[in-house]
Amino acid sequence: MRKIKSVGVLSCAKIFGAMYACMGLLVIPIVLLGGLATLFSGQGKQALGGIVFLLIGIAAPLFYGAMGFLFGALTAWLYNIMAGWLGGIQIEIEESAGSIATSSTSPI
Repeated sequence: MRKIKSVGVLSCAKIFGAMYACMGLLVIPIVLLGGLATLFSGQGKQALGGIVFLLIGIAAPLFYGAMGFLFGALTAWLYNIMAGWLGGIQIEIEESAGSIATSSTSPI
C-alpha cells in the first residue's frame, strides 16, 4: 500500500478549473436557445431578456472555470490538512507486465 500524503494545491486548482469550464460549455446551448427564442419572440420588451440570456451563455464557462479553480484550491488545501492529521488516502498500485518500474530517489 502507498499513501497520498499531500497534493499540489495549484495543480489541483488548474485541473478543477479546466474541468468546470468544460462543464460550463454544456450550459451554452441551453441558454443560447432560450435567449434566441426570447429575441425572436417578436415582442420588443423581451429583447433585453434575450440579450441577458446570451450574455449568461457567454459568461457561464468563465464563471464555472473560476469557481472550479477556487474550490479546487480550497479542496486540495483542506485535503493536505486532513491528510496530515489522518495519514492520507491509501492506494494499492500494481505494476503491469510491460512497464518499467522507476524510483524517484535514483538520480537521472
